Amino acid sequence: MPSIDPPSVPPANVLPKVAAVKVADGERLRSVHLAGITLTVRSRHPVREGLPPALYVHGLGGSSQNWSALMPLLDGVVQSEAVDLPGFGDSPPPDDGDYSITGHARAVVRYLDAAGRGPVHLFANSLGGAVVTRVAAVRPDLVRTLTLVSPALPEIRVQRSAVPTALLALPGVVSLFTRITREWTAEQRVRGVTALCYGDPGRVSPEGFRNAVEEMERRLRLPYFWDAMARSTRGLVNAYTVGGQYGLWRQAERVLAPTLLVYGGRDQLVGYRMAQRAARAFRDSRLLTLPDAGHVAMMEYPETVATAFRELLADTGESAVGERTDGIVDDEPANQTTGG
Repeated sequence: MPSIDPPSVPPANVLPKVAAVKVADGERLRSVHLAGITLTVRSRHPVREGLPPALYVHGLGGSSQNWSALMPLLDGVVQSEAVDLPGFGDSPPPDDGDYSITGHARAVVRYLDAAGRGPVHLFANSLGGAVVTRVAAVRPDLVRTLTLVSPALPEIRVQRSAVPTALLALPGVVSLFTRITREWTAEQRVRGVTALCYGDPGRVSPEGFRNAVEEMERRLRLPYFWDAMARSTRGLVNAYTVGGQYGLWRQAERVLAPTLLVYGGRDQLVGYRMAQRAARAFRDSRLLTLPDAGHVAMMEYPETVATAFRELLADTGESAVGERTDGIVDDEPANQTTGG
C-alpha cells in the first residue's frame, strides 16, 4: 500500500552526519543503491566458497545489528547478509516515504533481484516476519527456507504491553511522546527497550548495553528516526486490517518454503499463544518454543536458534521452493490506504 502522506524528512543527500554504525568482528557494511531506495547491508565473509546465501531482516525499531549474535554461529552453514530496512539502521528513508509492509517487502525483493542471490535462507524478526511472509508468498523463487522469530502476524487480542508501541501509528502520538520523553537519556530509553524485548534483561552483557546506548544516541540524531518508526507501525497496523487473499495469515498459508517458527514464552509484543496458529498456517513448519525468551530470541538464545536452523536444513535437505509468481508491486487491494 503506498503512503498517502508526503515524506516529511529531507532527502538522503542532505541528511546530517552522525556517528558511525558499529561493526562486529568479521562483519563489513556496504551501501546498495536501487531504484528509490538505498540499503545498508551487513555481511560476513564466507568461510568457504559455495555456501548457500542467507538474508536477515530485522523488526520495528531494529537494525541489521540485531543479527550479529546469530550470524557467526552459522558461518560454516550459510553466507550471511543482514539488511537495514529503509529508514532504519544506516539506511536512509525511501524516496517515496512508503513504510508499509508491501513497501518494505518490495525493498527486500529489489535487493534480492539486483544481487541475484535468490533463492536464499530468509531469517526475520517481528515486523520483518510480516515482511518476509509476504515476500515468500508472492515470490517463492527467492526463498529456500524461512526462519521467523516472533513474527508480527495479526492478533485479535493484542497484548496490553504491545499497545504503547501500536499507538505510535496514531497521528500526533509521536509528537506527544517526543515532548514527554525529551529529557530521557539514551541509557533510560535502552533500559526500557531491553525490558520490553528481552525475557531476561540480565542476559544483555555490559558491552552489549554500552553498544546499544551508543546506537540509540546515534539514531536520536537522525531527523527521520521517529517518522520511520511511526510510519512503519502504521503500515503494520494497516496490514493487520487487510483481509481476504491479501491478509497476512492467508499469505502465510501460501508459503511453500520449509519454515522454522520461534516463539518466546515471555514475549511482551507478540503473543506466545499465536505459536500454534502459526504452526498450522505455514504448511511446512517446525515450531521452537522457548519459555524463557522474549521478543528477540536470536539475541537472547542465538545458539539455540542456530541449532534449530541446522536441524531444519537436515530435516528438509533444502527442499525445492515453488516456481516464481509475480505481484509484489501491487500486492494489496487498490481501495486500501495507509499513512505508513
